[in-house]
Amino acid sequence: MINPQPSPSDITVFAPAKINVILRILGRRPDGFHNLWSIMQTVALEDEVEIRLRADRQDIQLRCDATQLAADQSNLVYRAATVVLARAQQSIGLDIELRKRIPMGAGLGGGSSDAAATIIGLSHLLQLEWSPTQMADVGQLLGSDVPFFLFAPSAFVAGRGETVRPVVVDGVRWVVLVNPGFGVNTKWAYQELAATRTAVTPLSLVQRELDRQLRVSWAQLIAAAENDFEAPVFAAHGKLREIKRTLQACGAEITLLSGSGATVFGVFADEARARQAQAQFVNENLMNVFLAPTCSGPLGWRSGLPDKP
Repeated sequence: MINPQPSPSDITVFAPAKINVILRILGRRPDGFHNLWSIMQTVALEDEVEIRLRADRQDIQLRCDATQLAADQSNLVYRAATVVLARAQQSIGLDIELRKRIPMGAGLGGGSSDAAATIIGLSHLLQLEWSPTQMADVGQLLGSDVPFFLFAPSAFVAGRGETVRPVVVDGVRWVVLVNPGFGVNTKWAYQELAATRTAVTPLSLVQRELDRQLRVSWAQLIAAAENDFEAPVFAAHGKLREIKRTLQACGAEITLLSGSGATVFGVFADEARARQAQAQFVNENLMNVFLAPTCSGPLGWRSGLPDKP
């Protein structure tokens, strides 16, 4: 008789950044939030969330290598772990280590991805066997972008972010992410958008056609790419417009603000051209510039074997 493989006591989940290939901000909801419509895509710029079960205690201890990020109950990773344990009715201690590469407050969804990675990791470690939908039900309690990462790598996202429909994007692209070294406050961006536009523009015909499909091409995304936050954010931060123009001049197929910013990204058909674009920013001391391919699968992990007694 073959003994079943014992469950691991630790796991490391890789939490990718996201870009909004399309981001439309539509009408205001009765709850005061806006409906959005977006196509999101993960890229291989990744944080790491390492989780270890501790049977000898029942608290959560979180460490993070980014000193500017609080490693306490306000952290999305800590909150995600708390919610999972409560929903699973489990009492066990956790050691969690968060290793950050994704810039914070950058429009790249780093905190939301870290939370999703925590949900995935604990679902695996605790053998909960939750489906993506069950995990997303937990994720939406934590933040609007969290459910998307549980259906990554590519999806249509609507409502406040709770409505997620996976889509296959054909082919890999290389993405240059240019973070200017400052952030854009999301609440401020929404206020500026509301103050500066006279009406909500409905989805374009091309965007409506995309919304019906299960598989899309990069050519279709190029034709539909748009971010409603660009006009108000660029008006206040001219440097971001300059970054966009530089990426366009380097041959980017798409170049947009991601989320409400402040990261601007360029999508390139090949790595060589993307590296040439990345080199344009090498002398910009305050900027963080990353090069990564688009992801072609869900969040990945590696797990360890149980500790020996």
